[in-house]
Amino acid sequence: MPFDSAQGPQYITMILFTIAKKEFREFFYSPIAYVFLTVFLVLVFWVFFSSFFIQNQASLRVFFSWIPVIFVVFLPAVTMGKWAEEKKSGTFELLLTLPVTDFQAVMGKFLSCLYFVMVALIFTLPLVGTVWFLGDLDLGPVFCGYVGLVLLAAASIAVGLYLSSLTQNSIVAFILSFLVLFVLHLLGESLVVNAAPQFLVPWFLGASLSNHFESISRGVLDSRDLFYYISVTGFFLYLNVLSLESRGWDK
Repeated sequence: MPFDSAQGPQYITMILFTIAKKEFREFFYSPIAYVFLTVFLVLVFWVFFSSFFIQNQASLRVFFSWIPVIFVVFLPAVTMGKWAEEKKSGTFELLLTLPVTDFQAVMGKFLSCLYFVMVALIFTLPLVGTVWFLGDLDLGPVFCGYVGLVLLAAASIAVGLYLSSLTQNSIVAFILSFLVLFVLHLLGESLVVNAAPQFLVPWFLGASLSNHFESISRGVLDSRDLFYYISVTGFFLYLNVLSLESRGWDK
């Protein structure tokens, strides 16, 4: 059922955030979310502290260098069932009876996943407090780093949700998302950049999720990096909406 044109943006926004809140709560209806958070935090803290005291520097460089790699595995696990399970269980038919557009459904799931990742990032803040307490920590790059992580997560979630909408199998959705994010991360690695033809290097660096994040994590909020993440996020969310419409989910 489509929305009436007379319904204002305030009402539409309310519906969108209602969907997001419902989807976010569903993460915690099963122990899977707690397992994800526990594994994520244990891995992050272990990677950080395994080298922090060896380096003897008041810096979160290790944290920000490893988190994009962890995201490659963690974020596909967050998004893999958002559409695939809906289609497998047949619950997407309920959407046909609700006054919800495809765009709102997509944005609701996107925001719920982003909220979940932000909760995980909030639990990493004790690392900031620890380093700040033990040394003279520059909070500027730390703030930029967390902004970069949110942008990186948003783009990765958009990719994962779109790929989840293409299949009824959560495992297939996870593998597809992992492979795509792994390739987008790998494009910026020195191993690939050094082996690629010279004329392709700028394209590889421009398409790399991790390369743009590295620039932000150094404390520089470049408009080109912001535009890249916003463009990737918007593009894959748009593909997600088209995917729903092409499969007859359009209300």
